[in-house]
Amino acid sequence: MKALLVRLSSIGDVVHTLPALAALHRHGWDAGWVVEPASRILLDNNPLLSQVIRVPAAKAFGWQAALGALRTARSGRYHVALDFQGLWKSAAWARLSGARRVVGYARPWRREPSSALLLRERVARPQGTAHVIDKNLALLRPLGIEAVGLRDFPLPFSAEAVARVDRAVAHVGGGGVAVLNPGGGWSSKLWPAERFGELAKGLRARGLHPLVTWGPGEEALADQVVASSAGAAVRSLPTTLLDFIELARRARLVVGADTGPLHLACAVGAPVVGLFGPTDPARNGPFAAGDVVVRRVPSCAPCYRRGCLHHAGVMQQIQVAEVLAAAEGRVAAAGEHDWRAV
Repeated sequence: MKALLVRLSSIGDVVHTLPALAALHRHGWDAGWVVEPASRILLDNNPLLSQVIRVPAAKAFGWQAALGALRTARSGRYHVALDFQGLWKSAAWARLSGARRVVGYARPWRREPSSALLLRERVARPQGTAHVIDKNLALLRPLGIEAVGLRDFPLPFSAEAVARVDRAVAHVGGGGVAVLNPGGGWSSKLWPAERFGELAKGLRARGLHPLVTWGPGEEALADQVVASSAGAAVRSLPTTLLDFIELARRARLVVGADTGPLHLACAVGAPVVGLFGPTDPARNGPFAAGDVVVRRVPSCAPCYRRGCLHHAGVMQQIQVAEVLAAAEGRVAAAGEHDWRAV
């Protein structure tokens, strides 16, 4: 049997859908995936996928590319298409794929409720699926697959990324690397750069080596963190998502807001401190027993609007001292560093 996963973006959404791919593979399904360009790097060369179908993003939509992607999807002759995203565009790709079964959540559990019209099978979200990973896994139940609770993230392996990251961290001495990721998609979810700089001072004083990671267009933000750290932190070299995966695997600690890099760090089992405000960590936050969330809860929470008067500025209420205390507890729980020895 063949299943087509439709999860177009973003990085975190794709990461949180990977356990569904793992579950399909465990039950003998052949799988393909429809994805937009920005997230494709997490799926290319994945041995669990027989086909990765790149579709144009809405901001760069082109009919020629879209028709080519549609022909590719139909050539796969999928038995079922699974709409994990709950949008008009994801439902449209699932419906147009040619799959006999088009499965997704019913109106109340979709980001764009009316898009349920394009589905052939509308599923009610089961109780007890708080985290989005389990919501995704529960969508496999119409296929006879019970996998809620699975935390298996089949990520691609890159020998080149391993070599690059090994060279980058080779100079780090005792204590290891603390990855600080100040950037992300929504400004309303981010912690101020100067607070990251102050945090870096505290981590360096405790023997860790803060490394500031950044994505495209975030160089100035990373530099602001470094400047605020009084020499405690250094800016990372440019990293692809595959590089970040390897860096997180080697980190003693990863600190970041509700963004793709934080979710990648959770996926590879790095010790994590997540900084949350408007979004709900029970839905899409860290899931390992030892991981720690520091949060300020605005009156609109949970809120997934990029701009909102109720949660504007809420992340600035998180203080450096409490994040540093959370970091101390998380690293101590991981058993990889003795803070008392510093």
